[in-house]
Amino acid sequence: MIVDFVRYLAAILLVIGSLFSFLAAVGILRLPDLYTRMHAASKAGTVGAGFILLAVAAISLDIGVALRAVVGIGFLALTAPISAHLLARSAYLSGYRPREMLKIDDLSGETTPRRKY
Repeated sequence: MIVDFVRYLAAILLVIGSLFSFLAAVGILRLPDLYTRMHAASKAGTVGAGFILLAVAAISLDIGVALRAVVGIGFLALTAPISAHLLARSAYLSGYRPREMLKIDDLSGETTPRRKY
């Protein structure tokens, strides 16, 4: 009875993780510039991989595998935003500028007064 529930739960988590990973892949292919692509990859990809690892932890029924999966989720949650930030900063410093639709460029060094609302 409980094993069947765990299997269904793991299947649902796996489908959710697959959908988030698919959305990350579509975002990488369809979004217009490097910065928005990195945003899709780092956010949706991390959530998708987290759900997949959570499904692995649920279906394994082994505390050692589950603990490693949870540690993997924590590792992904800590490292993906940092690596995306470092990649975006290095791209900016190498000369790849954001699109023109960006209103405020905090890294440009120009001090423009902001409007107060």
